[in-house]
Amino acid sequence: MKEIEFTDIDGIKVGHAQNLEAGTGCTVIISEEGATGGVDVRGGSPGTRETDLLDPQNLVDKIHAVMLSGGSAFGLDAASGAMKYLEERDIGFDVQVTKVPIVCSAVLFDLVVGDYKVRPNLEMGYEACVNATNRECPNGNIGAGTGATVGKFLGIERAMKGGLGSYAIQIGDLKVGAIVAVNALGDIIDPETGKILAGLLDEDKKKLIGTENVMTKKYSEKKNIFSGNTTIGVVATNGIFSKAEANKLASMSHNGYARTMRPAHSIFDGDTIFTMATGKIEADINVVGFLAARAMERAVVNAIKSAESAYGFKAYRELNMD
Repeated sequence: MKEIEFTDIDGIKVGHAQNLEAGTGCTVIISEEGATGGVDVRGGSPGTRETDLLDPQNLVDKIHAVMLSGGSAFGLDAASGAMKYLEERDIGFDVQVTKVPIVCSAVLFDLVVGDYKVRPNLEMGYEACVNATNRECPNGNIGAGTGATVGKFLGIERAMKGGLGSYAIQIGDLKVGAIVAVNALGDIIDPETGKILAGLLDEDKKKLIGTENVMTKKYSEKKNIFSGNTTIGVVATNGIFSKAEANKLASMSHNGYARTMRPAHSIFDGDTIFTMATGKIEADINVVGFLAARAMERAVVNAIKSAESAYGFKAYRELNMD
C-alpha cells in the first residue's frame, strides 16, 4: 500500500476557486469520460443537486463532475459553471441537440465567515473547472474549505477553522481516495490517537472542551442551532462498479466521518458523500469500501492539520496540539 495524490486516480481532475477576502469558495472534481456515480446523504440539513438521478432505478449512470461549494444553498449556483465549462467541451449525456453534463453538487454553510453577500456562483464554478488539474491536490484554506469551521455548538465565536483535505492510496493497480470539505458542528478526532484535533473552544479560546461533553450536560435543552454546518466530500476509485455499488460505497465511506467527527450526522449537519468510479479495473466492493472509509478518515484529518487560522478562527496549528 502506498500513499498517492487524490488526482492520481485515473480519469480524475480537481480544481479550486475561492474569494479569500469574502471567505468562501468551491472545489470541482471532474471526470471527462464519465464516472459511475453514487451518493449517501446522512445529515439532517443537506443542500444538494442532482442526487435523485443517482438512484439505481433511474436512467443516467455516469456523472461528469461533482461540485463541492460554500455559500449554503446559494452556492449550488457554482454547479452551473461546471455545466457551462463541460458543455463547451462537448462533454455530457448526449441528447442529440447537445450534450448535457451531469453535475452533482453539495454545499456547506459559511455565510457567517467573511462577507455573506459573496457566494460561489456560475463564474466561480467555471473558474474552478479552468483550474482543474490531475497533477496536484492542495489542502487547507482552499476551494470549498476556504470558509469552513468546526465546533459550533455554543456559537460561531467559539469555533475553530476547518478546511479542505484529501488522501488516496494505491494497492497494486487499485486506487482509492477521498476529498472533503470539513465544516462540522462537532469536534474532529484523530482516530489513531483518539485526541481532539479541533472543535469547541472554552471562553478564552485556549482549550478544547469537547462538544459531546457540553451537549450531554445540556441534554434537556432543545437547542435551535442554525444549520451552519455540513461536511461534504467525494470518494473516488478506478474500480469498476455499478450505480448500486457506487451508492453502497458512498454509504460505507461515511464510516470515515463517524470515526473522525463527534457527533457526526447530526440534525444540524448535511453530511453528504458522493462516489465517482472511473471503471478501469476489477475490484472487490468490500475492499474498496473499507479503503474508502480509511481514505476519508485521513482526508478529514489532513483538512484540519492543513488549515490556517483565518477570519478570527484559530486553526489546529495555532493551538500547538502536537
